[in-house]
Amino acid sequence: MVEDDPNIVDLIRSNLAVRGFDTIVSVDGMRALQLLETEDPDIVLLDLMLPEADGFELCRQIRERSPVAIIVVSARGGERDKVTALHMGADDYMTKPFSIEEGDIVIDLALQQVRRNGQPVHLTPTEFALLRELAVNQGKLLTHAHLLRRVWGHGYETETEYLRVYVRRLRAKLEAEESAPLILTQPRAGYRLAPG
Repeated sequence: MVEDDPNIVDLIRSNLAVRGFDTIVSVDGMRALQLLETEDPDIVLLDLMLPEADGFELCRQIRERSPVAIIVVSARGGERDKVTALHMGADDYMTKPFSIEEGDIVIDLALQQVRRNGQPVHLTPTEFALLRELAVNQGKLLTHAHLLRRVWGHGYETETEYLRVYVRRLRAKLEAEESAPLILTQPRAGYRLAPG
C-alpha cells in the first residue's frame, strides 16, 4: 500500500488482515519501487496524492516493472483522473472516503461521521475516538488498558469506569434493540467490535 494518511492505512490494513492479507506500507514512491522488487506483492494499492511523488508517474513506473494488479485509491474522483490512471496502467480505481459496513451502521473515518439506517448519529469526539479504535481493529479483542491509553492517553490505563460509561453510550446510540450487538464484551478483559 502506497499511502501517507495513517487513518486510511489503519482502515485498509485492518480490513485486509481480517481477509487474510499481509500489508506492507510505503509512504513514498521510491521506497514503493524498492518494495516491488523485494516483496513481490499480489496487489498494489496506490494513492495518487503523495508528498514526494506524482502518483500517475509512479503508477506508470510500477506497470513498466511488473504485471502486478494496481488499484488506485484516491480522494480525486474526477473522470479525467480515472482515465489517466487507467491509461498509465492501473487495473481499477476506488474513490475515498470509504466506510466500514457493519449491518445498518456506516462508520466513515475520513469524515468522522457515523450513520445508522442512513441517518447521521451525533457522537462526541471521545465517543468517536473509541468507536474508531474498535472499528480499525474490527473483530479483535482490545484490552481495557489499550482502549484507555489510545482514547484517553497515558496515565488513564486503570480508569475502567470511563470505558464502561462510554461503551454504554455508544451502545445506546448505535445498537437497535432487536439487532445483534455491535460492541461485544469480554468479561474482565476488554471489548471488540462484532466482525462484519
